[in-house]
Amino acid sequence: MAGPLAGIRVVDLTLMVAGPVATMMLGDQGADVIKVEPPEGERMRHMRDSYAGLPPSFYSCNRSKRSLALNLKDEAGKAALRRLLATADVLVQNFRPGAIERMGFGEAAVREIKPDIIFASLSGFGESGPYVHQRVYDPVIQALCGLADIQTDRDTGRPKMVRTVIPDKTTSVTAAQAITAALFHRERTGEGQHIRLSMLDTMIAYLWPEGMAGLTYVGRETDPAKAQMGLDLVFETKDGFITAGAVADAEWAGMARAFGRPELIDDPRFRTATDRAEHIVDRRAVMSEEVAKWSTEDILARLAAEDVPCAPIRRRQELMDDPQIVENGILVTDHHPGIGPVRQPRPAARFDRSPSRIHRAAPFLGENSREILAEIGYGDDEIEGLIADGAVTARDPGTTADG
Repeated sequence: MAGPLAGIRVVDLTLMVAGPVATMMLGDQGADVIKVEPPEGERMRHMRDSYAGLPPSFYSCNRSKRSLALNLKDEAGKAALRRLLATADVLVQNFRPGAIERMGFGEAAVREIKPDIIFASLSGFGESGPYVHQRVYDPVIQALCGLADIQTDRDTGRPKMVRTVIPDKTTSVTAAQAITAALFHRERTGEGQHIRLSMLDTMIAYLWPEGMAGLTYVGRETDPAKAQMGLDLVFETKDGFITAGAVADAEWAGMARAFGRPELIDDPRFRTATDRAEHIVDRRAVMSEEVAKWSTEDILARLAAEDVPCAPIRRRQELMDDPQIVENGILVTDHHPGIGPVRQPRPAARFDRSPSRIHRAAPFLGENSREILAEIGYGDDEIEGLIADGAVTARDPGTTADG
């Protein structure tokens, strides 16, 4: 089966991570995602460790897509995009506010071409306000949304960044869900609409349920740090690191028994969840001291036997051999012609009636230009003329990865 979004065409004008990962998810779910790139390719193609224009980071953000390379400074390139948009269900763009209008493809112009299109605009800060014209990368949003504050080192008071692009990828998931919701609305009503989504909006909504919970009741705000659940639950064993946590009373009792310290169950500092929260520093010190007495294998076995949530802390290179990851079939390996074996995580959501899957490898720049132009009505001679004039970039058929 082709996936739940089979028959939906997405024109993807996005670059970097937030937009491309959102459209990649739609592609995995069966949508025909056409990545429209400038003649030199989008910025992520030029990251380090590139192999024939396919760095691993680009590959992982742009699988299940086709590439059409258009010069949108050329009127013939713009005409090709207009013709493509007439066949599209969704347009996704993440240029800075105002840029898409200056290019001639703002919502009003696009809706004249395709009245019921879903027009999705992703941005860093939104479309108004003092920050909207600033350049933005993931750490800027981490700084502004409270995430760096949540990560503050408890000993030094120094805010810290998360070492992965959480705002980008959270925006990706939010955007993909919003686009499918808009498609569902269109299915019912026939109406297209404009989705506006900022990284800053996304992250404040994402962090609020526990990271900002103390700000919920107006006039009765409390320090959000006291309510958040994100205790640094990393503990060193004799030969490695684990995580373990005890929120419920039964879990704390199980942890105490696993440590061989049953007296901790009735310790007045730790008897209830409220007590444990008030004495969080003491609790962590006790947990650290007790875990350090055991090997990783032994303490995990004891904690698991007591039904205490726990896990070894895996290095990234170890994920491929973790028995749960293997059992779930999370990582799949496909063959890319010219590159060889390529490993990716399968789509996380599994549909029993319309399975999602990785439909195709990430494309080389302009790999699909000829076939896409043919699909929207260009003849062979017209296509070759567009290529010769520089309006279109196309990868020659049969070109190897090295070429």
